[in-house]
Amino acid sequence: MGAELNNKIVKATKWSTITEIVGKLVAPISTMVLARILTPEAYGVLVTATMVISFAELFTDAGFQKYIIQHEFDDEQSLYRSTNVAFISNLVLSLSIWLLICIFSPQIAETVGNKGYGNVIAIASVCIPLAAFSSIQMALYKRQLDFKTLFIVRIVGLCIPILITIPAAILLRSYWALIIGMIASNLSNAIILTIKSKWKPKIWYNWDLFKEMFAFTGWTMMESIILWATSYVDIFIIGRMLNGYYLGLYRTSMNTVGQFTTLIIAAIVPILFSAISRLQNDPKEFNRVFLKFQKIISILIVPLGVILYLYRNLLTEILLGPKWHEASLFIGLWALTTALALVLANISGEVYRAKGKPKISVIVQLTHIACIIPTVIIAIGYGYETLCIWRSLIRLQLIAANMVALYYLVKISPIRQIKNIGPALIAGAVLIGLSYIMPISSNYWIAAGQLIISAIIYLGIIICFPKERKDIKYIKSNLLHR
Repeated sequence: MGAELNNKIVKATKWSTITEIVGKLVAPISTMVLARILTPEAYGVLVTATMVISFAELFTDAGFQKYIIQHEFDDEQSLYRSTNVAFISNLVLSLSIWLLICIFSPQIAETVGNKGYGNVIAIASVCIPLAAFSSIQMALYKRQLDFKTLFIVRIVGLCIPILITIPAAILLRSYWALIIGMIASNLSNAIILTIKSKWKPKIWYNWDLFKEMFAFTGWTMMESIILWATSYVDIFIIGRMLNGYYLGLYRTSMNTVGQFTTLIIAAIVPILFSAISRLQNDPKEFNRVFLKFQKIISILIVPLGVILYLYRNLLTEILLGPKWHEASLFIGLWALTTALALVLANISGEVYRAKGKPKISVIVQLTHIACIIPTVIIAIGYGYETLCIWRSLIRLQLIAANMVALYYLVKISPIRQIKNIGPALIAGAVLIGLSYIMPISSNYWIAAGQLIISAIIYLGIIICFPKERKDIKYIKSNLLHR
């Protein structure tokens, strides 16, 4: 059984990684073009619409997707019955929420700091029922570690910005291009997943089964709401206290970093959750698999965060263009703290969910929100640059809280985690230290040479550790070679 699961993990990781690599080849091209056509203000409008949509989607999903992935079913019939209940619940709730958003869109737009854009929020919110239509099918594929099918879906989605969003931006020169692209992407996901899915929706519902599922997903939904608040509470404050320009600048900086870090995280973390969910009753193997994933992620993500920090000015100029120069500081700091948070905080959430303990994640995220709100409000008073610095630093609190929570749940101590990723941290620190001796050049070709040297130095330090050499071989044979 262990060998079979390991083989599934390897295959899933292969397809998930290929998907993210292709995505990261296409996404920067779209960003480079769109950022030069549209302004930060246009992105600011999109941010507020996305904030409303993502909040509504928390209720339409209601945690059912995680239930389908994590729960152990007696047979395929039980799985498909639960799937049908989850699908109908999602769809009915999403249509109801969309209707409410359309009715109260002017008030919602004013609340989020974009008065007069109610029609934008109402139209963009059609993404809510579209996302609900495909989320349950997506859960079935993830449960089975079938990331090959999801690869096809993602590839089609990647074509949307090139075929639809960019031409619309050239013609319209406004935020409507981004809205149109977002709707088209959700529509393509819904169509493809419905066609390819082995399970098909049926007119069948069971209230008792719904109650059973909802009892399980209650804390999971609460966790999702808190995670949403963690992601958007600062957006809400900035939207109210600053203007659309800084809101677009702020969120686009985060998204730019995300284009790179999700190459690794989106490829591996869903597989981590699916794998350890199957091992939830085997503590020793559970911890072993988690620490293995954590180490592999650290080897890949830490140097990426360091490089994005060191080359932040060049990255901003290349990807976004000269009118976005104010974004470089936040891009660098956010990349650095993102690397640490992903390894020492975010993946801990997969442990809580796999163990059926989302309540722990809720508590951890609430403590983080309690720190974010006063930090952002106070920092804004000292200017945008101060806001960027302190918003990045406050993530260290999230890391500390998750390390304590992880020890409480599965007895993996903070010291053990630090030792587990120690070589990656040491190598990353060396690269930052060397940047003071050999500053990053503004010349593209010289900077490219420096980047190659940095990569060689990092890899050289990593392979000095015997266990890390094995992990490098694993990454090469199971991820890169395949």
